[in-house]
Amino acid sequence: MASEEKPGWLGRLFGRKGQAAADDKPEAELPAEAASPSEGQPDFATGAEDVEQVPLPPEETGEPVADVVEGADLLPIAGEPERPPAGTAGDDPQHGADPVDTGDAVHAPITDPAPDIQPLDSAAALAHDAGAGPGREPEAKGWWSRLTSGMKRTSSALSDRVTGLFTKRKLDATTLEDLEDALIQADFGLETAMRISEAVGKGRYEKGISPDEVRAILATEVERALEPVAVPLAIDAARKPFVILTVGVNGAGKTTTLGKLASKLRAEGRTVMLAAGDTFRAAAIDQLKVWGARTGTPVVSGAQGADAAGLAFDALKQASAAGTDVLLIDTAGRLQNKAGLMAELEKVVRVLRKQDPDAPHATLLVLDATVGQNALSQVELFSQAAPVSGLVMTKLDGTARGGILVALAAKFGLPVHFIGVGEGVEDLEPFAARDFARAIAGLEKD
Repeated sequence: MASEEKPGWLGRLFGRKGQAAADDKPEAELPAEAASPSEGQPDFATGAEDVEQVPLPPEETGEPVADVVEGADLLPIAGEPERPPAGTAGDDPQHGADPVDTGDAVHAPITDPAPDIQPLDSAAALAHDAGAGPGREPEAKGWWSRLTSGMKRTSSALSDRVTGLFTKRKLDATTLEDLEDALIQADFGLETAMRISEAVGKGRYEKGISPDEVRAILATEVERALEPVAVPLAIDAARKPFVILTVGVNGAGKTTTLGKLASKLRAEGRTVMLAAGDTFRAAAIDQLKVWGARTGTPVVSGAQGADAAGLAFDALKQASAAGTDVLLIDTAGRLQNKAGLMAELEKVVRVLRKQDPDAPHATLLVLDATVGQNALSQVELFSQAAPVSGLVMTKLDGTARGGILVALAAKFGLPVHFIGVGEGVEDLEPFAARDFARAIAGLEKD
């Protein structure tokens, strides 16, 4: 071997003789500290004729490449029958590979060959990563945090306009007109916008005023407008059951509001019954049943297309027999300008009054804040078909025009019982004028 040419590493690998490097030395001449074959260094002292001939790979011979199962090229342990890796076709389809004995306990091998890894751009993976691991649970937010977060779009829009109007400018007629326009665009209504502009300009004309001062005045005037209508929903314990009817247009959030309200009333220790009066949509019936199961509240329902007035009558009868404290009745969404649909709502009220002349004891009009000025028309026309006694404003987190609540208070003066800023059961809370005013003005809670 010493007189022959020694093969290169590739030659030894594929069974061909290669050209030895000019400075290669026999194994005997290697220094003592040279790396041994066990350390991963090739042994050039072995000739090509001593190496088992390995066939050329298929990609070099042009032959078709067969499918290779990962791990199939591993040699079996001496004396043991060769087993394919767990999760391959050679496993028992029901049980997979044999358990592995670690010496302490027997652990079943992973039988799923696909790694449980989501793509980097997967929303599910990002959500999982955000909440994974100890100490990474999201902190529960209080109502003030949820309110300010939900009102962010409205408060940001107002703050941007106010900052631009009153930064390094004197207070003049043009500036006040621009402020009035900004408030109207936020659906505060003309009357409220004029009153706030007048309050900002009072005693400060042709003088400078900071954006923070304007926001403080805005909060004060909004609170003044809303304070008279911030009335909690009162349940008269002498009326049993106390009947609450919800009305509103399609998609306003009536069914969800009823579910959240049932949860709150149950937490107060009251017995509650739900009536799935939206018989036009099977999904609404199922949705109310889900809320009933979640809150432990019985639900009176009928088949899709059943008479809504008849179902309300039966629900009141069952609630009276059971001694239920509060009966919450859902109704189908209907456009306020459809006379036929509004007549059906009138029928529900008439049928309820055949059992209890005072029913419903409260009629809540659920309004979607994203509809803006259309809410004014809804209040006017629904009040003609049903005895609307109070308002619930939902979806304040989905609009930059949350000032519509101020316009409603100025025009109708109806009590505002609850506002909603999200889908969670905790995102519906009794209305507080001061908190709302400071949140919409972008101020901290004092």
